[in-house]
Amino acid sequence: MDARPIVVVLYDEAWPSLFLEEQTRIERALGPLVERIEHVGSTAVPGLASKPIIDIMVGVRSLREADRCIEPLGRLSYEYRGEVGVPGRLFFRKGDPRTHHLHIAEVGGEFWVGHLAFRAYLRTHPQTAREYARLKHELADSFRADWTAYTEGKSAFILEVLRRASEAKGT
Repeated sequence: MDARPIVVVLYDEAWPSLFLEEQTRIERALGPLVERIEHVGSTAVPGLASKPIIDIMVGVRSLREADRCIEPLGRLSYEYRGEVGVPGRLFFRKGDPRTHHLHIAEVGGEFWVGHLAFRAYLRTHPQTAREYARLKHELADSFRADWTAYTEGKSAFILEVLRRASEAKGT
């Protein structure tokens, strides 16, 4: 069990640059295995409070090829954690204290599409982003180091945003 405290901080203008630096390292390490790399999660939404951990989504053609990414990412200090309860993605983490989370998913797959839709909606709906920040602060205060409860506490909000994003797209 992870006993690190949950800390939500104000948006940091350095987060996009930190993503770009890491994107370059990942592209060099993985080469043609990568279709796309996206900055996702709260650190990818300007102005949004977040845990100070850069979320990166690496898109591949097929998860069957993703195991070829494990060793090169390990050389970049990423620790492979498997699916960690989320089918359709492989999860890696980096840093102590944690600095990066990396998700490998199929471009166009459910995990990929959902993360991009959530990010796009929050970027274009600042009131919803503020509500999300408020919820994250409340959950961090309530659950302190219970990462499972913190994550589960965000689930209904995330599903509602994804529903709204889908309606806005007309799907």
